[in-house]
Amino acid sequence: MNFLFVLDQYNAENNGVTVSARRYAAVLQEHGHQVRILSTGNCGPDGYSVRELRIPVFDKLIKSHGMLFGKAERPVVKKALEWADHVHFLMPFTLSIITANMARRMGKPATAAFHVQAQNISYSIGMGRWGVTNRFIYWLFKTDFYHKFRYIHCPSAFIAGELKKYGYKADCRVISNGIPPEFTFRRDEKSPQWKGRFLILMIGRLSGEKRQDVLIDAVKRSRHKKEIQLVLAGQGPLREAYQKQAQGLSHPIQMKFLSQDELRAAIAQCDLYVHTSDAEIEAMSCMEAFACGRVPVIANSPLSATPQFALDERSLFRPGDAADLAEKIDYWIEHPEERLKMETAYSEHAKKYSIDACVTQFEALAAEAGEKGSWA
Repeated sequence: MNFLFVLDQYNAENNGVTVSARRYAAVLQEHGHQVRILSTGNCGPDGYSVRELRIPVFDKLIKSHGMLFGKAERPVVKKALEWADHVHFLMPFTLSIITANMARRMGKPATAAFHVQAQNISYSIGMGRWGVTNRFIYWLFKTDFYHKFRYIHCPSAFIAGELKKYGYKADCRVISNGIPPEFTFRRDEKSPQWKGRFLILMIGRLSGEKRQDVLIDAVKRSRHKKEIQLVLAGQGPLREAYQKQAQGLSHPIQMKFLSQDELRAAIAQCDLYVHTSDAEIEAMSCMEAFACGRVPVIANSPLSATPQFALDERSLFRPGDAADLAEKIDYWIEHPEERLKMETAYSEHAKKYSIDACVTQFEALAAEAGEKGSWA
C-alpha cells in the first residue's frame, strides 16, 4: 500500500509528532509498504515539500516552541494525493484541513491521528487552566478538521475518552505510538561530568504544561539535594525562566536539546526519570525511559495519560506538588536495591508497547478504513 503521511514538520526531531511519524514510516516500509511525506522542509527524495506558512503576531511564539506550519500548495498536494492509496493526517492545522478536503473529493481513504492536546496550545498563551479555552480548542479541532473522519487514531485510552467527552463522533481507535527496539534495558557508566551524582532526567519541551518548574522546586526540597544533578532535555520558551529558578541548586542545571542517540545515552546514565507534565496524550519520552530500565516518577494528573505506566504508587506524585515529588525522589534515592529491582520490572512492562505490534494495528485500521469507508 502507498501511505501518504501529512504533517507540518518532518525533518526536525524536536517534537513527538515528528518522531512518531518517522518511526511509523520506517516500520511500515519494513512491512513492505511505500511511505511518502507531505510536509515542510526536506521530506526525502520521493516526498512532497511545501513552503512554511507564517502567522503574523504569533510567529515568534510558534518558533520558540520549535514548531512551524505548512502552506497547502494545491499543485503539490494534488500530486501527493494522486500517488497515495491511504492518507494519514497527524496534525489538525491548515495543511491538513485543505489536504483532507481534497482527498475526500478524490475519494482517497484516510485516517487522522490526534496528537495535539488542547492544553498544548492553551498553556502556551497563559490560559491552560481555563476550561472554556480548552473546550473551545477541542470544538475548533472537531469543527474544522476531525468531524470529517470516520476513524481517529488515538495514542491512548485517555485521549480517546477526552474526545468522546467533547462530542467527537468518530471511531476513536486506541493504538500507542509504540517503543522502538533500540530502547531496551541499558545502563552505562556515567560520564566524568556526572560521576558521583544522582542523575535525574526529564525529557520534554520547556513549556508551561510540562511543569519542569515543579521538578526544579522538588530538587531544592530534597534531603539529598547536594547529590542530585538535574538534566532537562528539551527546548522551549521557558528556558530562561527555568535557568533563573534553578539558581542555588548544588549542581548547575543542564538544559539542552538532545538527538535520539544522545537521549538514549542520557537515559542509560540517569538514575531516575521524572515526568511532571500536567497534560500529556501519551509521553513517548517516559515510555522510552522505562523501556531502558529507568524507574519513572509521574505526575498523577487527570489531564495526562502517562500515569497509566506506573506500576505502583511509588511512581506517582500529586500533580504540581513539589513537596510530594521530593518525597518520592528521596524514597528512590534511599532504596537503591528496590530501585534496581523495579528497573527490571519496568523494562519488561515496556515490551507490551512494541512499535512493530502498534504499526500492525495501524495497518489493520487503514485496511478497515479502505473497506468500510473512511469519511464521515
